[in-house]
Amino acid sequence: MRLTALMFSFFVIQLCHAQLGPIDFEPAGYGGTWQWTTFENDFNPPLEIIANPDPSGINTSNTVARFTANVAGAPWAGVETVHGQGIGTFNLTAANCVVKIMVYKPVISPVGIKFATPAGASTGEILVSNTLINQWEELTFDFSAIVNAPSSSGIDQIIVFPDFTQRSDNRICLFDHIIFSNQNGVSPIPMGPAPTPTYPEANVISLFSNPYQNVPVDTWMAPWSVAQVNDIQITGNDTKRYDALNYVGVEFLGNNQLDVSSMTHFRVDFWSPNLSTFKVKLVDFGPNGQYAGGDDSESELSYSLPTDTWHSLEIPLSSFTSLAAMNHLSQLVFSGTPSGSGTVYIDNVLFFNNEGASILEEQTKNIKAFPNPSTDNILLSAEDSPMNTIQVFGLDGTLLMEDSPKLFSYSLDLSTVPAGIYLVRISQTNNTETLRIIKE
Repeated sequence: MRLTALMFSFFVIQLCHAQLGPIDFEPAGYGGTWQWTTFENDFNPPLEIIANPDPSGINTSNTVARFTANVAGAPWAGVETVHGQGIGTFNLTAANCVVKIMVYKPVISPVGIKFATPAGASTGEILVSNTLINQWEELTFDFSAIVNAPSSSGIDQIIVFPDFTQRSDNRICLFDHIIFSNQNGVSPIPMGPAPTPTYPEANVISLFSNPYQNVPVDTWMAPWSVAQVNDIQITGNDTKRYDALNYVGVEFLGNNQLDVSSMTHFRVDFWSPNLSTFKVKLVDFGPNGQYAGGDDSESELSYSLPTDTWHSLEIPLSSFTSLAAMNHLSQLVFSGTPSGSGTVYIDNVLFFNNEGASILEEQTKNIKAFPNPSTDNILLSAEDSPMNTIQVFGLDGTLLMEDSPKLFSYSLDLSTVPAGIYLVRISQTNNTETLRIIKE
């Protein structure tokens, strides 16, 4: 697919809006390269960007912000962005008025957030105290009572008070992941990386996946795309994050065209906090290898899956029914709804042939399944906490069964599904895992 120059310019203009988050201080994210100014903090040591001291809990990011609240500083000592830089200009609305921040502090004390206009008028700070020390905790600030304040012309600065209190010593306070959302606790970021594929390398053509040698890709965001892309890492695992997603084109043209006629499946892992549907399109330019050369074909599939969890789509290539051929693939297109405001994390983009791939019993860290394969029932057992929800998906992403047992042991009845391979997602209080099962 292509856009005219006029259409492309229009979409670029549409994308020039405030980047509200997450402010995550990652090298390829928001916040880490912004100019932050400290104030009322004695000699005002600068804000530092440091390695996350505890990436094992709820905050798995690589880098975070470090603020030293000096004993001689004012109780309201804090740090702020430069007017009009980084965060841009925006209004607090019903769609973004609930702000969340992760903090890691040595004491329990109020944390404050406020916003200001270009003229200096402010919303006034909202104060919320942490309840934990020396571990990451997410705090929520509700600005719903003052949407569109202090001016309908917009605010362009965020101010953070990491330790809003009188101090008896210097305190190192860390903060990270400032999120603008009213989505009732839905996490805006994955708490861990995508599952690692284990297909034999000889059976794989990989575009983007750490375990394999990747083939050349011309671009992960073609000029006609309507989205933004960042290369990030989640616990050391390379991941692509698309923001403001309408649609994005991945192109492998000319000598980089792909012949996947020997493959049986396409795989992509995706995670989104807000997409109600996720779409995958494959485009073949035909034997002449040219866009709009008269022999192009394309096929798109759409998936409606729960947010806030990794999905490993293993799509049979036969499902792309409108694709006339698969030996001159040139484009891959991701899109979704809501259009233009979606965020999606992408990993393990590859084609594979499942012949010879071992996908039999696959145990996870906390969940066991036995026997697997089975002809009727599979016993699921959890070691550390009850299984709150259990969902069974087909390999095409269709939700087939769902239950909320809240038990350590559960007999999964397979009598209603035909023989085949299925994905079972088990959610516990602080853990979600997916495993493959086989009904014979």
